[in-house]
Amino acid sequence: MDTLAVVLEAPERLDLKHLPLTDPQGDDLVVDVVWSGISTGTERLLYTGQMPTFPGMGYPLVPGYESVGRVVQASAATNAKPGDMVFVPGARCFGPVRGLFGGAASRLIVPAARTTMIDSDWGQDAVLLALAATARHALAAPNAALPDLIVGHGVLGRLLARLTVALGGEPPTVWESNAARRTGTLAYPVVDPSSDERRDYRSIYDVSGDAMVLDKLVQRLAPTGEIVLAGFYAAPLSLSFPPAFMREARFRVAAEWKQPDLDATVDLLRAGRLSLADLITHAAPASEAVDAYRTAFADPACLKMILDWSACS
Repeated sequence: MDTLAVVLEAPERLDLKHLPLTDPQGDDLVVDVVWSGISTGTERLLYTGQMPTFPGMGYPLVPGYESVGRVVQASAATNAKPGDMVFVPGARCFGPVRGLFGGAASRLIVPAARTTMIDSDWGQDAVLLALAATARHALAAPNAALPDLIVGHGVLGRLLARLTVALGGEPPTVWESNAARRTGTLAYPVVDPSSDERRDYRSIYDVSGDAMVLDKLVQRLAPTGEIVLAGFYAAPLSLSFPPAFMREARFRVAAEWKQPDLDATVDLLRAGRLSLADLITHAAPASEAVDAYRTAFADPACLKMILDWSACS
């Protein structure tokens, strides 16, 4: 078997190529991808070459960790059957080409245990499960307080706000400097940071990715309050120590989601307590992937771009 995949040959060198697939093993599924998402966080860093070095890093690579597809082959050793819809957070099935994260392809070979069964009526919105689980992971840390301020109103910031309300919290304030991202019918206030004079936030969650934001946030923090770094930062973070010292500020880093976070997110969706609707703003056929990635990274109006692989199966 082979697959049509997005391949990053090197920073800012992206193409669509046919790649051979490794043979499926006994506990693997063969999945035909219907939709995959483009991440404007980690995938942008891979695209620009700004991703910090970590194990497995290198080019060429297949990006993507937000794929939704249909099972086309499953052995009796798995609980899946052909026709099941699954969420796939990436794959490593491309031989010498790295799967980092390996979800942006028309067909994937993936261990069944790495997939999550989803409801077919979730449609393309299901590509957002990884981001929703990431938001849930940040909120579910031991002794974590729900945010009363969220910095950044991209998809992750919106999911943090929706989950805060779904989990019984008061609607948080959200800072967003881009006026176009402050519009819409929302269950929480979204404001320009310069118009907010409050300085007693107990729990601030930053998903801006701005490595220079810490000093601004410390100034808005209540004594012994916490700042949660829930985004991803390519540049080193720094802060002025005296203001943080005066407030006895606490800092926490939220890492990537784990399977219990994804399971809890799926439960919230099935219970009707969380919605993934109205977060995907752009879609393109996978054949136009090169332009789609550029739009996702360069167009401020693009909140979330997805690729449609249905014509490639």
